[in-house]
Amino acid sequence: MSSIAFVSVSKRYGEVAAVSQLDLACASGEMLALLGPSGCGKSTTLKMAAGIEAVSAGEIYFGERPVSRLAPGARNIAMVFEDYALYPRMTVWENVAFPLKVRGITGQPAAQRIGEVLQLLGLRQMAEQDVRGLSGGAQQRVAIGRALVRDPDVILFDEPLSHLDADQKVQLRAEIKRLQKLRQVTSILVTHDQTEAIAMADRVAVMNHGVLQQVGAPQDLYERPANLFVANFIGEPPMNLMEATLAEAGRVIGKGWNARLGPARLGTLPSGGTAIIAGIRPENIAVRGPDAAGEARGTIVYREPRGDADILTVALAEAGEGAVKLVAEIPGPAPWRAGDRVTLGIDETRLLVFDAASGRNREALP
Repeated sequence: MSSIAFVSVSKRYGEVAAVSQLDLACASGEMLALLGPSGCGKSTTLKMAAGIEAVSAGEIYFGERPVSRLAPGARNIAMVFEDYALYPRMTVWENVAFPLKVRGITGQPAAQRIGEVLQLLGLRQMAEQDVRGLSGGAQQRVAIGRALVRDPDVILFDEPLSHLDADQKVQLRAEIKRLQKLRQVTSILVTHDQTEAIAMADRVAVMNHGVLQQVGAPQDLYERPANLFVANFIGEPPMNLMEATLAEAGRVIGKGWNARLGPARLGTLPSGGTAIIAGIRPENIAVRGPDAAGEARGTIVYREPRGDADILTVALAEAGEGAVKLVAEIPGPAPWRAGDRVTLGIDETRLLVFDAASGRNREALP
């Protein structure tokens, strides 16, 4: 299998920069997710890897081989699309066999490879069925089989689960991950769904406006976001982000709340009235009675029960239109209701500090 490397890759459409100076690598046998909102450049990046879009600047390597000037058919890649892209008048077997047929692979060698892939995907009993009668999940498994049977160096997944129901998504996420690890095929997954990216990928690359924001293991992005965009994009509910001042002795002072950072962090952060953006995940906020000790006090304005968890929106004690609101995620069902006065405990070890001007995490590694 090949590794993939984008080296200073850019793509422009006239005056519009779809991708800017992208430096990104996917190791051999790894699944890398490109994650971001619509228009962030992730699909354009995938299309450049496939050869569907030409590179405006830079180079793409498969292993040691530059591929930017190679036609799609010369790259030994396979693609799995969101709309399955199957041949509706063919059976499951015929769809999976098609890539081998166009390469002149027929007879026993082809039958053996097709049979192995169908077995792998649990499609043996459906082999003679027309794909038109299959469920969306089964059709996507056929599309994956058609990609695998070619024994490609790279598989590119373009929003492969977006048309499926929730239960089908869960099953197919696990199936794609299992097959990718079993075959050790280098894969790039494009998605706007962070749950999908985190569940399936070894590493996640977050993009915005054509620029790579951060790449790392899912847990690293969640716990140590490089900037405000990643902090807000990763996580559900999103991270609480609040204007604050970093004062002496590690004191963080916000509107209606304050906290104190531990001594181990003081040497890495500025002080003396520095303006910052403080970030805290909803699950790192405790909700206590109104007379308990804590870092903030307020009133619950909204409660969203989610079965095993409750999401509480709390307006801090500062009254008026500009009152700061924090979202807390606590085990459910909880006794709290809208209108209850509460105290919030902020886990100061989980409090993140972002530069107010640049939005960068002041403590993130370069």
